[in-house]
Parts: sequence; structure tokens; C-alpha cells
Amino acid sequence: MKNRVPISEIFKSKSKKAEIAGWVKNSRALGKIKFLVLRDISGEIQITAPEKSTDRKVFEIIDKIPRESVISVIGEIKESKQAPGGKEIIPDKIEILNKSEELLPIDVSDFSKTELPKRLDYRFLDLHRRRIQAIFQVQSTILQGFREFMIKEKAIEAVFPSIISSSSEGGTELYKLKYFERDAYLSQSCQLYKQMLACSMEKVFTLFTVWRAEKHNTTRHLNESRQLDFEMAFADEFAVMDVLARCVQYIVKKVLEENKEELKILEVKLNVPKTKYITFKEVADLMKKNKIHIGKDDLTPEVEKKLCEIYPDTIVFVHDWPISGKPFYIMPKQGQKSLPASSNGQSKGKDSSAGFDAIYQGVEISSGGQRVHIPELLVERLKAKGLNPKNFESYIESFKYGAPPHAGWGMGLERLTMLILGLNNIREAVLFPRDRDRLTP
Repeated sequence: MKNRVPISEIFKSKSKKAEIAGWVKNSRALGKIKFLVLRDISGEIQITAPEKSTDRKVFEIIDKIPRESVISVIGEIKESKQAPGGKEIIPDKIEILNKSEELLPIDVSDFSKTELPKRLDYRFLDLHRRRIQAIFQVQSTILQGFREFMIKEKAIEAVFPSIISSSSEGGTELYKLKYFERDAYLSQSCQLYKQMLACSMEKVFTLFTVWRAEKHNTTRHLNESRQLDFEMAFADEFAVMDVLARCVQYIVKKVLEENKEELKILEVKLNVPKTKYITFKEVADLMKKNKIHIGKDDLTPEVEKKLCEIYPDTIVFVHDWPISGKPFYIMPKQGQKSLPASSNGQSKGKDSSAGFDAIYQGVEISSGGQRVHIPELLVERLKAKGLNPKNFESYIESFKYGAPPHAGWGMGLERLTMLILGLNNIREAVLFPRDRDRLTP
């Protein structure tokens, strides 16, 4: 198969002969002509076999090959007004490389009616569908866009441990494991490590897998997910909010440029988002006018959705967040000192923090803020959150020897994919989801 060409190249080629390979989408017989549609990742083409001019063996098997079987075809390329794309192949030879079972366990047509849980049970087959391939082609572009943007920002890409000795963010919902004679946990976040690195290399980014053992079962939560993380020295929350806004805009532009066909398949109309900055108190006042309940230190899904309605196609940065609603490592406003990148008019209230959430398409895509880099204040914040500073000794130690002010954020890859493409369930944006009920395939 060394001479195999992608199907899409057939429509550009001036060659008269070609060897292609792919999956059988469907086949049919119409009188003395048999048809087969072959698909690879680049596209589809019709194989047309007239009885009079086709080898007998080829003619007899062409409509007996089960759907989704893998075959190779060598044949003549012909112009055809009736064929999709204007070209077809008249086969000289068909070789079955791997024959599929006759009865498929799920519907793999473009408009599959199989329910999502069943499709996920057979994800390897679900991935044969153009719609599903389009989702992950877009996700690949998102990953490339994130890396390209961060490299242009002169950030260093890093990798961090996934096995940790204690909670990264507090709370008890951790996956515990045995690490030789000690207890260890799967990491909830690379938060503590990226801070340590930013305090020496100034700008750092990573793609990090996180595990969270919360027993939720919603359309926007997972127990294993991928996170796009960024951390920056000599910065406050406003500096990194600006980086996040430009990063998402860069990614969306790249998807619009490189995934026109995929967006068409998925019927997605996408716009580069604008930005809006608003305090937590201003959101509370806005929701009060709209008679929508807002939590004391958090935003409900209803509030996030309403913000999207008020500010469509916009990344809404909700800042000056109540300190009670943020992790121990987020800087209280009272502990914040002025920086060259600081924004004017920030609240300095004792109950306010330098933390923020970013809302896009009615859902939180990121949270972040300025970090606590003062050891004594960090101990105080750990105790305030009911955590034992002894479990964070190496982390606290790292700020005793010249740690600058710094800030950062994390953004879920799957959630961003879901929102960009308007998917109804985050599991659609994961190749092999891990949630409360699913551990296979």
C-alpha cells in the first residue's frame, strides 16, 4: 500500500489511476451497476462497478462487504456529474484488509440515533463517524493553538508530577493510592508546582491531567480531565486575565481558520469573543435586578447562563471574588501590594480576594488569580481553610527564598471544546471519558 493516496487528493489529481484505502461507508446494487462509498479521514469517494467492464470477482463481492470493513481499491479515476464531488473510481482490484462483523452494535451514520452511553461503550466504533472525528480535529486545533500562543508569549512548557503526598487544593475528594509504604494521591491540580516554577522561570504553561473524586454526575463535570494551565511572575490577577482573554481569542481564530469543514459538519457558528470585566458585587447587583439568586461566595449555573445572555459572545471576567469562595493559595486583597501590571480601583475589603472566574458561553471556563507568595500569610490561609500547614511544608518553603508576586489560571480542555462547539454533554468532548460510572473502554 505504499502508493496509497488520501481520498481528498483524488479530486485534485490529474492522474488516471489511483490506489486508495479506507472504510466502507455503504454499498448498493442498481441493476447491472454496483456502488460502494469508501471513506478515509480526508473524505469520501464513490466506487462504481459496471458489470460489463469490471472483473467478475470484484463485481460479485462489492455489495457483500459489510459496512465499516477496511479495504483497499486500485482503479481508474473518471469524471462523473452524478458522483459526489464530481469524480469516481472504476475498480480493477479490491482487497479486503479487515472484514467487519455484519451487525454493528451502534449506528455509525452521520445522524446516529444511538444514545450517548451506548456510543461511549463502543467509542472505538463511534469514532468512525465524521461528526465525532470533527470534534476531535477541532480539539487538536485547540491544543495546537494553546501551545502556539504560549510560545509566542515566551512561556516555558513544563511537565509536573501526577502523584502527590497531600491535597493540592484542600478538600477530601481525592483518589488515594499506596505508594510503597506511604499513602499518596492522584493530583487534583498542578497548582503548587507551576507556582514554584514561575517563581524562577517567570512564565510557565502546561497541559496537565487532573483527577477529582467528587461524586457528581452532570453534563459538564468529569472525574478525569485535561487542564490548560498558565502561571506568571510579577503579575496580578488583571495581568493574567488579559493573557487568558488573548489566549482564548487566539484559539477561536485558529479554529475558524483551520476547521471550516469541521464547523460546517457540526453546524457551528463561531465568533471571536469580546471581553467584559465585572466585580462579584456588580454581578450580585445585576442578578438582583433580574430576580436571580446568587450564592454568598459562588456563582450558580443560572447566574453564569444569565451573564451569557446579557453579554453574548463575550468572556466575562468576574473578579474581586469573596475570599471565602477561593482556595487557600489565592491572595486576599488586603495582602496584595501594587504591581506595575495592577489595575486601578480594585477593592481592598477584608473579605475580598484577588481571585476571578472567567465565564464563556454561559459556563465557567477558568478560575485563577494572584497567589499568596508570603510564607506567613500562606500558613494563615491554610489554617483558615482547615488544612494542616505541615502537609505543605515543601510548598511553603519554596516561598522563603525570593519568591516574587505571581498569578495564573487553569482552563479545562474538554469544557472549552464543549463550549466552542455547542455540545450538550462534556463527555462528547472526551475520547474515553472517566466519570462516576465509567471506567471502560
